Amino acid sequence: MASFIDELKSAYKSGNVILRLIFVNVAVYVGINIIYVILSLFTLPTQTMICGGALDLHWLWLAAPADLGALIYRPWTLITYMFGHGGFWHLAWNMMVLYFAGRIFIEYLGSSRVLATYVLGGLAGIGLYLLFYNVFPLFSNVKDCSLAIGASASVMAVLIAVTAYVPRHKVNLIFIGAVELRYIAIFLVVMDIINIRSGNAGGHISHLGGAAYGYFFVTSFRKGSDWSAGFNRFVKNITAYFYKSDTKMKVSYSARRKKYKSDEQYNYEKKVSQQQMDEILDKISKSGYESLSKEEKDILFKFGNKD
Repeated sequence: MASFIDELKSAYKSGNVILRLIFVNVAVYVGINIIYVILSLFTLPTQTMICGGALDLHWLWLAAPADLGALIYRPWTLITYMFGHGGFWHLAWNMMVLYFAGRIFIEYLGSSRVLATYVLGGLAGIGLYLLFYNVFPLFSNVKDCSLAIGASASVMAVLIAVTAYVPRHKVNLIFIGAVELRYIAIFLVVMDIINIRSGNAGGHISHLGGAAYGYFFVTSFRKGSDWSAGFNRFVKNITAYFYKSDTKMKVSYSARRKKYKSDEQYNYEKKVSQQQMDEILDKISKSGYESLSKEEKDILFKFGNKD
């Protein structure tokens, strides 16, 4: 057992951010079900009654309530909801889409922006969910009983972001063949809009919130504004705080002077870099990723991994 756990730790540490997100989601699901097994063995309750219906206990602690009065007492659910799931197939579908969309995202936009897109997209999804359920009369009768859970909004943010960046990128779907990302995204968004009147209205609304974040993130990114930068700085500061060493570190200073660039030089290099990226993306749209030269692929990779 110890060696198996060590292997899991090693895979988690060596994996990219997409694999780590999948690890976390799966770990939460498995952990919850282990707790349920233990509770069942001692004949302790695993469900609670909400609005006349039975619901698994983890919904109460992880899911975000639509009622703002209840949300005040469970503010952590704005984050935890995007790592919990209602069942195995709910988890499996989200993780499958996250894996395939995430790999393409990293290829074009870099790994440093994935976590920010996942979390901020999830927040945008729950934000739109709360807005709809507390503003529109359609939901007034169900608002007090409605809960949101699942990574779907976060996954949609990742998928729509990379789709907006390289809409003509093709993926192979089982039984269908090669399909451009834009057609997959359009289908999913249209289905979410159509199904707002369904029994899972909150889920479809949160999907649209995540999708909106992904789209506007890339629109802003193309203009030179990276919304993930602030989030990444926040995460680095938090990580540095918790992992701060108690031992004093010896700091050595180089005698070599740092060479600073003028504003004119910096802006010129930034403009040239963006022009190169636009040309590469146009080439991908017309001829596909495989048509790029090694140098162009290197430029794409380096640009995508800039902080």
